[in-house]
Amino acid sequence: MKWSYFRSRLFLKYIWSYLFILLIPLILTTLFIYQNAVSSLRSQIEQSRYNQLTQTKNIIDARLKELGEIASRLSYDDRLTPSRVHDPYYSRDAIQALDQYKATSSIIGELFLYFHKDQRIYSSKGMSSLDVFADKYSFRSWNRTELVKDLNGVKYPTMRPADAVRQTYLQKSILAYLVPITPNNPNPHGTVLYFIEESELNGLIDSILGNYKGLSYIFDDKGQILAANRQGESIGDADARSLFDLPPGIHSRTLNGIPHSVVSVKSGQNGWTYLSVMPSTQFFSSVVHVRSFIIMLLCIAALAGAFIALLLARMQYEPISSLAEYANHPKRTAGGSPPRGNELERIHFALREYSSLADLQEPYARNHVLYMLLKYGNTDSLTPELQEAFGLRFDRPRHFAMVTGWGARNDGRQDPESLRRLLARAEYAALGACTYGVELPQADHLALIVSFVPDGMTEEFLQVRQIVEAVRGRMRELFDVIPAIGVGTCYSKPEQLNPSYIEACSAFELRAEGSAGTATYFEKLSDEPKLASWIPGSELLKLSQSLKQGSYDVAAQTIGTAVRSLQTSRPSDLLARCICFDILNTMLRTASELDFHDAIHDIAPHAISGGSWEDAENVFLGLASRICAQVERKNRIEEHSQIDRIAAYIDRHYADHTLSLEKIAFEFAVSPSHVSRSFKEKVGLNFIQYIWQKRLEEVKRQLTSTSDPLKDIIARVGYLDTPNFIRRFKKETGLTPGQFRKLYDSAGETDDSPDGTEGR
Repeated sequence: MKWSYFRSRLFLKYIWSYLFILLIPLILTTLFIYQNAVSSLRSQIEQSRYNQLTQTKNIIDARLKELGEIASRLSYDDRLTPSRVHDPYYSRDAIQALDQYKATSSIIGELFLYFHKDQRIYSSKGMSSLDVFADKYSFRSWNRTELVKDLNGVKYPTMRPADAVRQTYLQKSILAYLVPITPNNPNPHGTVLYFIEESELNGLIDSILGNYKGLSYIFDDKGQILAANRQGESIGDADARSLFDLPPGIHSRTLNGIPHSVVSVKSGQNGWTYLSVMPSTQFFSSVVHVRSFIIMLLCIAALAGAFIALLLARMQYEPISSLAEYANHPKRTAGGSPPRGNELERIHFALREYSSLADLQEPYARNHVLYMLLKYGNTDSLTPELQEAFGLRFDRPRHFAMVTGWGARNDGRQDPESLRRLLARAEYAALGACTYGVELPQADHLALIVSFVPDGMTEEFLQVRQIVEAVRGRMRELFDVIPAIGVGTCYSKPEQLNPSYIEACSAFELRAEGSAGTATYFEKLSDEPKLASWIPGSELLKLSQSLKQGSYDVAAQTIGTAVRSLQTSRPSDLLARCICFDILNTMLRTASELDFHDAIHDIAPHAISGGSWEDAENVFLGLASRICAQVERKNRIEEHSQIDRIAAYIDRHYADHTLSLEKIAFEFAVSPSHVSRSFKEKVGLNFIQYIWQKRLEEVKRQLTSTSDPLKDIIARVGYLDTPNFIRRFKKETGLTPGQFRKLYDSAGETDDSPDGTEGR
């Protein structure tokens, strides 16, 4: 690069302009990427918290449902009737029964059974009076009077918020869950009391925030805080309760003057609300590495942008610099020294000088443009500015070209002024036409471009003839001679002047010998009789395609239409046989493409060459029927073979949990609907049922031949939802997997739970 460029203020202006153009979008793009990264990360974190809250809700709902079921079973247990509980002989059985019920749920800290109006309460550790119970479990905000009142008066399952309970020398935070028995009875006779340590619920919400600071809450349906987990963050209980009314979803709230992200989930089973709260600033701190990367990327892009700006400025300035040097050259300045100023001003001065020279060359440039239009029909370079400069207008709806020539009759009598007038724009207002003359390379040939507006009353050809006659009259005035004229066809766009010019040249060359001074029209040269007897190629193509598709009805309709057309036109016997063999050749060629090579052996030659039209049609229809039947058989064989391959593929891959109808369709390059329909017709089961049966049989086999856990067996056959599989298994067989295994393996005695154990 020339260092002298930097002394030019125009060059420096270009550099600053490009820097400005590059840096503004670059900065905006960087900010957009950074903001998008923060928003994307925030969305992912909030969605993860929402999913974890939903999972926690589902787990707690299941646990509470389990406690309700325990209370229901307990209320109907003969060992726990009031009479047997109070009987000294049977009371030990009652205590053992309570201990068994307590062991069935992992979240029960202690289980108590209380009958209304009784002064005693029963647990898995024995019987005690209410006074002893109140002394042993001393709640901070639940005194003995309220305790007895709640035990006798609760009508619906009720969870008390976590409360500090003093036991001898220990103090724990416990939630009390009261379930009346029997459940859903408007007049319960007792109450089951569960003690649940707050740590059990907190353990379920510990992982919601992960490594982020924040809070997690569980509210009951009345807005009381049942459990809370605080990880390096704290807000007042009033602020926490204000979040209870938020609808389920993801929200933004300002707490203690700090923006927070709040995720809320509500249980439809018991009305409890689960909340996760964390400061929004943590989202930005999580993308520090992104911010550093973006800053580094911005610096690199800025350096690259400066280099690109320098190159672009050089690319733009270099031609200007060359033009400026050319304009400053002493030999290029005819009107004195160029003005002082920047390069653009000096170039403008030089251009004004050259414009006077260009005016002298305008007729030649105009003729070149029009000749290129006739020769190539290219109007891309014919810009509005160029048309205005040359006085050209092609805004009329119809256009055609004319070619004229004098030959030896001219004798060079056209003077330059007459020729110039002929080449200029000429208006024929009465005919709504205008012409532009074009000198052709031949010395005795001229072309004229004619644009006109149809008058709507006169036939177009007659109007063209009138224009040609008017032009010929003008030529006679100018040259005192009538030249030969060839006229092309009219078109609607100036781009189509090229074929019109070629047609005009053809008409000029084909003019009658010795017909000097006449006009020959290409449109009249193309009027030839057309043969109507031959069958159009499009109909033969339609016949071939219908045979390939196996559509006999369409083939028969096409053949019938062709034969009736031939009967109407009544061609000669020889032409009729040729046309029939054309139809036959199309059908035999199509049969050969379909690998049906024996079709020709079934044709009676005399029916084509010597028979009637009806005989020929019957031969064609019979051949079409056989070809279509062959296509149908071939399609059925291929379809059955394909279904066999699909079934074999499923037999090999049924243990793949990603196996689906769409995957099979993609694998075999067919549509899912086709697979589903054909599979059911061939196998007798639909796609889903077939895979289920394969997996079911394999699970049965492994249950009877292995001792592996049920969860592992189900996973191996490609089924991910263990509880759902167990339900479907029992529905199909009438037994749980554990019961099924016990029938065939007396040594196996396991549990049907989703954690992999099989049941009784």
